Amino acid sequence: MCTWIIENVEMAGSAKGRDGWFKLNQANVYYDHPYHAPLDHALIIDFVRDTNKPGDRVAVEISRESALKLIEGIQSALSVGEAAHAV
Repeated sequence: MCTWIIENVEMAGSAKGRDGWFKLNQANVYYDHPYHAPLDHALIIDFVRDTNKPGDRVAVEISRESALKLIEGIQSALSVGEAAHAV
């Protein structure tokens, strides 16, 4: 059963889509049945430019295990990067 429970997160940054780089305004994050990935359930992240235009996004579907590894990688990169730039 699909829950369609979506976390909406305001973003500041850029993403690269089919038409090139665009300003990133929001990410929609949910754990549900993927559209394309060959998984029963996936963490799905839509990086969105315009919330009124469904095509203005970059979508990612990854396994739970991959999502947990990504969280660790992000935390490590932020920690190491902040320490390196604090000099």
